[in-house]
Amino acid sequence: MDRAVRILGVPMDLGADRRGVDMGPSAIRYGGLAAQLDELGIGCTDGGDISVPRPEERDPDADGRLDGRAKFLRETEEVCEDVRTAVAAAVADGELPLVLGGDHSIAIGTVAGAARAEESLGIVWFDAHGDFNTPATTPSGNIHGMPLAAILGKGAFADEAWAHTPAVSEANVVLVGTRSLDESERDLIRESDVSVYTMSDLDARGVPEVTEEALDIAADGTDGVHVSLDLDWLDPTEAPGVGTPVRGGVSYREAHSAMERVAERTERVRSMELIEVNPILDDHNRTAELACELAASAFGDRVL
Repeated sequence: MDRAVRILGVPMDLGADRRGVDMGPSAIRYGGLAAQLDELGIGCTDGGDISVPRPEERDPDADGRLDGRAKFLRETEEVCEDVRTAVAAAVADGELPLVLGGDHSIAIGTVAGAARAEESLGIVWFDAHGDFNTPATTPSGNIHGMPLAAILGKGAFADEAWAHTPAVSEANVVLVGTRSLDESERDLIRESDVSVYTMSDLDARGVPEVTEEALDIAADGTDGVHVSLDLDWLDPTEAPGVGTPVRGGVSYREAHSAMERVAERTERVRSMELIEVNPILDDHNRTAELACELAASAFGDRVL
């Protein structure tokens, strides 16, 4: 890879019910991320952490916008605006921002920062969940279940300039490995032009083929691709320390195979995220270390 990587931490757990993912960036750093990238000969700088308010100091329902159906909305907007600024600065400097979460709501800021003016951006979303709820459909009010809907301006997000990123077209958004959807969320996805490959598709066709096709769709006619990797994409036996585990995910080797396909398109990748690592639920930092390994594979690590 001919670009340096800029690591940005976002210790955010305002978008989720379960505490702990705010420690994800620290756990991933401790897992050896910078050292692994250095071993690959990739220049790497650490831009530090974005400041995030403590949930104990804020009222989750204080912001009445969106019918009050999005918890910590004002705080999430503030954090995502800061993420947007930091990511945009990295891209402007010719670096690839690698954002460490934190819950998945921070993707709203990452995508906004990666989407440069007058350019289009595709997205590949490796995740057990669809993250396609809106304030009208959410069963929980947790924004980490809404980032894709927000980015695409679905429902009440259409008028939220901080969330909606017009540079992203539904036709260039691909979900890979989906296996847990709410009923109303499922309807919204069916009505959209988003491409979805469920775990059944991965079982039938194999992870390498599906990943290559997903990258083709995201890159078709766009100026760059954002890769968002939620560690709950993997089976909990491989990645136990995640915010919202779901049985039936990909294996260790399948995940590496997918990231190796990403590495083959590195010139098109504008930004990347490692999301939803929860050290409280982990086993000796196993999931965070796996996140580091997968990032290394995405940036070109090979056996030979």
